[in-house]
Amino acid sequence: MSLETLWLALLGLLLAGYFVLGGYDYGVQMLHPFLGGRDGHDGHDGHDGQEAGRPGRNAALDAIAPFFLGNEVWLVAFAGVMFGAFPHLEGSLLSGLYPLIVAILVGLVLGNAAIQLRGRAHSARGRRLWEALIVFGGALPALCWGLVVGLLLRGLPRRADGSFHVGFGEVFTPFVLACGVTTALLFAAHGAAFVALRSAPGLAAEARRLGATLLRVSGAVGTLPLLLTLFGAGASMTNRVTAAVIAVLLAAALAGAWWYLSWGHHVRAFAATCCATLLPVLLVGAGHYPYVLISSAGAGMTIDQAVADGATLKILSVFGVLVVPTILAYQTWSWWVFRGRTGRRHPSYF
Repeated sequence: MSLETLWLALLGLLLAGYFVLGGYDYGVQMLHPFLGGRDGHDGHDGHDGQEAGRPGRNAALDAIAPFFLGNEVWLVAFAGVMFGAFPHLEGSLLSGLYPLIVAILVGLVLGNAAIQLRGRAHSARGRRLWEALIVFGGALPALCWGLVVGLLLRGLPRRADGSFHVGFGEVFTPFVLACGVTTALLFAAHGAAFVALRSAPGLAAEARRLGATLLRVSGAVGTLPLLLTLFGAGASMTNRVTAAVIAVLLAAALAGAWWYLSWGHHVRAFAATCCATLLPVLLVGAGHYPYVLISSAGAGMTIDQAVADGATLKILSVFGVLVVPTILAYQTWSWWVFRGRTGRRHPSYF
């Protein structure tokens, strides 16, 4: 395997890791109003209703509290690798998808700020505003990431000067919109599986039922991109056999997650939703290889055209050997420290 391919695999690994870790953050944010605290009790004493044995208004958010800022490291590392190892891809991708990238960043900033500031609101109206921003901060990036995946699968329009550009006409197509909605629903189900894994039994049961429903809906909506592809109006895959295998694995992961959630196997259900959230990244990378960007009309950009020179890759490899294990060690340590269910073991963070 060449050094260029190894760096492309690392780029895909970092994005897939962010889809898995950031995906359940988005999902929990979207489901926050529907999990816990439905009895209307929302005091300011720091307990948020949990003193009465009921899941508090922040109970779902407590599941992601120790992780949600740390999970952004994967997105930062992905951006760093793309800037350093694939400068031509970065220039084409970020400029072509500029509106969607900005929307993702806006959602991240608003969502993270709202999660931390919601507990400081001194009125019911203020709390409702922050809660709306929490949901918006999860739903907007989740939807936009799905639109990005749909555009990459379908192909980006390429101008005469070789640059890629995306307009409203490309985004608002049935295939791309279906990919966006499917991804948002998948992230929501992933978040429900995470809450079921991390929360007390009462809240876990709520999350399990909601997650199973979301998985059925995401599976149903996800058939539309598949049908459009079969009829020639969807994805343009370079490696069709590989793409078909990955699509089957994605369907199996969704079915397995639904089965395990329905029967209360939370660890297995979360493992299955993890697989389902990372497979779209694998579908884009392996389905188009050796292209890193495909054009909806004409030739795309190959890995050789996108990658930096060999000397730069060798220098970056030194940093990669140090940085990637550090990220993995940090994530492993944080999961170990905050293992177990929220509640008595880990107090409310907000």
